[in-house]
Amino acid sequence: MTLDQIAVGKEAVITKVGGEGELRCRFLDMGLIPKTKVKVIKMAPMGDPIEIQLRGYELTIRKEDAQKIEVR
Repeated sequence: MTLDQIAVGKEAVITKVGGEGELRCRFLDMGLIPKTKVKVIKMAPMGDPIEIQLRGYELTIRKEDAQKIEVR
């Protein structure tokens, strides 16, 4: 399952961070690392972007990027 498939208000744990090169490094720099608990706070009407909460702060990411982050 990927991060974009989590319903609003639900929590999940990151298992794998995809992407390549600079994009993957950017995810890791933002705190999106394996074993991190995330909660989906809001989703735009068309599903893009997605606002998540992790490590005490909110982060908004594109649906395309959320599809590269695997969770359980």
